[in-house]
Amino acid sequence: MTTSTGAAPSPGRKLNRIGLDVSQYRGGKTTLCAGCGHNAISERIIEACFDLGVDAKKVLKLSGIGCSSKSPAYFLSQSHGFNSVHGRMPSVATGALLANKTMAAIGISGDGDTGAIGIGQFVHLMRRNLPMVYIIEDNGCYGLTKGQFSPTADVGSTLKNGVVNDLPPIDTCIMAIELGATFVARSFSGDKKQLSALLKAAMSHKGTAMLDVLSPCVTFNDHEGSTKSYSYVKDHEEPLADLSFVPYFEDIAIEHEEGTTREVVLHDGSTIVLRKLDHDYDPTNKAEALRVVRETAGRGEYATGLLFIDQHKRDFCTTLNLVDEPLAALPVERTRPSRAVLELLMDHQR
Repeated sequence: MTTSTGAAPSPGRKLNRIGLDVSQYRGGKTTLCAGCGHNAISERIIEACFDLGVDAKKVLKLSGIGCSSKSPAYFLSQSHGFNSVHGRMPSVATGALLANKTMAAIGISGDGDTGAIGIGQFVHLMRRNLPMVYIIEDNGCYGLTKGQFSPTADVGSTLKNGVVNDLPPIDTCIMAIELGATFVARSFSGDKKQLSALLKAAMSHKGTAMLDVLSPCVTFNDHEGSTKSYSYVKDHEEPLADLSFVPYFEDIAIEHEEGTTREVVLHDGSTIVLRKLDHDYDPTNKAEALRVVRETAGRGEYATGLLFIDQHKRDFCTTLNLVDEPLAALPVERTRPSRAVLELLMDHQR
């Protein structure tokens, strides 16, 4: 993401590398329920952008419909924003980034917005490897319409009124890995350290970075019997590695701990460091990623951390061989064929 100087910072506050304080990365006051995990995700986005020295004016905030899709109002008030119709955020993101690939995009969706009405658009966004961060704020229910089960609700989980879900869930991480996303991770809104590291790494990745963030709904889905409640996720989280992120503008310093350490170099030279815990996990192995996600899900647990990364696949803008300048800024004579060229094309069709 691009950086630049901005308005004068508040006196006496910590400044980042472009001279801004964290207040300049905040948004409006949240209207979500007190304690909502979505607010914690917004806070981590604010912190990540501040720590990386992101220029908020070069960021696109995109969303669909739902509690999650209100979140962009609560961070980066100086950024461009577009709240699209239900499930259609990927189309807006694709058009915006093809028109101006110099912008950095953060898309916020929900498990309903992505997994139900938006599933078709999600599929094609993942396979195209559009350079953007796509965050699913996953609570297993439709919080905006009184807590009905969403497509990510687990079999056997219950609503507050006692209704039991008997349909199998969609696993968005498995879908993203199989469809072609080049950075796939899962985290928990209550795990500040892990989520912060993953967000910073995702923002430095050139390609589709999809993060499924388990974010309990404190109003409709935080009771006993819910597999998306705060207590259930906290007790059933299985971190694959202890994560830390080293931006390209900082020196890499590794603390030697028990087990092995693996460095994954991102496209801009930044490094995400994986300190192995109880087993040796390779996030570049697609088959291993799918196996681990399925096995942990079969035990009623959530594998969290960097699940998969592909450092070699070209992003969508590179695949289309776009020119360096933003398409939206090109003059007409560079975007419209001349009469001579059109006549030549017509001759070939005769």
